[in-house]
Amino acid sequence: MHLRRICITQTYYAILSVVASPLTLRLNPETRRRLDRIARRKGSTTSQVLREAIEDLVRREDCPGSAWERMKHLVGVVEGGDPALSENTGKRFAEQLRVRRKAR
Repeated sequence: MHLRRICITQTYYAILSVVASPLTLRLNPETRRRLDRIARRKGSTTSQVLREAIEDLVRREDCPGSAWERMKHLVGVVEGGDPALSENTGKRFAEQLRVRRKAR
């Protein structure tokens, strides 16, 4: 990161210029052809397609927070069904096993 200071009427402002870090990848020819095809279809560069794919991977794999934090937006979104399904689950499961055992 490069830091450059400029002076405007005796007030100093810091300007940060962030330079992307280069990365070398080795791709097999088929993957490279497919990647190039995707880039052409999107009207983008191969590098941009790779950057977007890597950013998406990092966002998915490097999720901060607990499982609850990552999934709380899903809790309560489904309605319907028998609300008593969560009652006596152990008893119902044992009964299903007995029925299955007798059927053999």
